[in-house]
Amino acid sequence: MALFDLPLDELREYRSTSAAPADFDAFWTKTLDDARSHDLAARFERVDSPLRSVEVHDVTFAGFGGHPVKGWLVLPAGTTRPVPVVVEFLGYGGGRGLSHTHLLWASAGFAHFVMDTRGQGSGWAPGDTPDPVGSAPSFPGFMTRGIEDPHDYYYRRVFTDAVRAVEAARSHPLTDAARTAAVGESQGGGISLAVSGLVPDLAAVAPDVPFLCDFPRATTLTDRHPYREVGNWLKTHRGRSERAARTLAYFDGVHFAARANAPSLFSVALEDETCPPSTVFAAFNAYAAADKSIEVYDFNDHEGGGVFQEAARLAWLPGRLGA
Repeated sequence: MALFDLPLDELREYRSTSAAPADFDAFWTKTLDDARSHDLAARFERVDSPLRSVEVHDVTFAGFGGHPVKGWLVLPAGTTRPVPVVVEFLGYGGGRGLSHTHLLWASAGFAHFVMDTRGQGSGWAPGDTPDPVGSAPSFPGFMTRGIEDPHDYYYRRVFTDAVRAVEAARSHPLTDAARTAAVGESQGGGISLAVSGLVPDLAAVAPDVPFLCDFPRATTLTDRHPYREVGNWLKTHRGRSERAARTLAYFDGVHFAARANAPSLFSVALEDETCPPSTVFAAFNAYAAADKSIEVYDFNDHEGGGVFQEAARLAWLPGRLGA
């Protein structure tokens, strides 16, 4: 596959045409205030595991609407004092999976909190969190659930869960709340960007090949799913493009990036047709913090940097978390 998006020098200057709604901040303040009216009720239950280098806890906390959301907390074995915590969000279609698949960050000495994504977990890893909220007719997947009203949109619930996941991770006595990072790949990268704009005191953010950015360009540039779900919905629901675009503007990673202040390490793949490079650069170029960098993988598709990007994050994060 050849390069299909803008040349790299143009990508470094590219800016999205997406405009934040006038009530963007008020919308999210009200959403999070409503969520916080419910007791966080974070529970950490020790899991009997054959693993000896880590200690695993099955997590439940109250997310959007007070709905129970699952997760894992993985700690280095023998942890007796608070350590930095990495909060991870997952890629599209996947759930938290089994606890033994989350060993990287604990092996590096961090607490590792993995949030299950509501309603997902049947694509490539199993999940345990239902989404009890229904929606109007939507295209199979998650991108069009509630797309005609930002209050009903699926990602309003997910992004709220993500903020509450940070709060739950910080509530554990062996995590250092002042040294919290948000990370994720693809959808997880997009969720980490939302968190970067909604949680003002993160120590670091690392979005890899992030999804959910620059919707005006993404939904018209690529034929790949999940962005194509929006186009398929609009093919059936003719004349509703403006309404859908208005809803998506409340969830665009570009606008969260513009409100972020934590140091960040992005990654982008120049042959990525799932999350086109211009959409990633749109978020990176809008990212408000001065301490930001981006790893560019010239000949990769949506797999991005893979283990090479893991190595880059492992080298970068300790300096931001004081570890």
